[in-house]
Amino acid sequence: MANQGMKYEIPTEMRDFAEKSVEQARKAFDGFLTAAQKAMETFEGSSSSMQSSATDATRRTLSFAEQNIRAAFDHAQALVRARDMQEAFQLQSDFARNQFAAIQGQMKELGDLASSAARTASTNAASAAGQAAAAARSAADQATAAMTPNMKPNRDQNQI
Repeated sequence: MANQGMKYEIPTEMRDFAEKSVEQARKAFDGFLTAAQKAMETFEGSSSSMQSSATDATRRTLSFAEQNIRAAFDHAQALVRARDMQEAFQLQSDFARNQFAAIQGQMKELGDLASSAARTASTNAASAAGQAAAAARSAADQATAAMTPNMKPNRDQNQI
């Protein structure tokens, strides 16, 4: 009961130490959040890039479809004007050969677009992951540094 009247005061150094530690931890956490937000923005940029690539591929596909349909109409018109079966067979043979070559080129171009989009997305994702990892390491290092120097014993005190 004698202890009820006594007040225990926290030393100023201890409060300063705690305040500095909390502030350093807050800064480290803020750094981590900033890095995480940047990583998200990079991922969103990758997503936008993929969406843009998909839009480009769709436009090219529609363009190819239009070219192929026009070629088919042109071929139909040429067939109607053929004077005999030999000419019709020759027109059909030429059309099939030309369309096969055109479709091969179109497939190659679409494949190149897809490969390019995949490379870009992969590069962006790897970059974002690297940035996020570096930011997380930095935040962890800052948090560790905020706590460790204050917890190490003073060398002069140990040598008494």
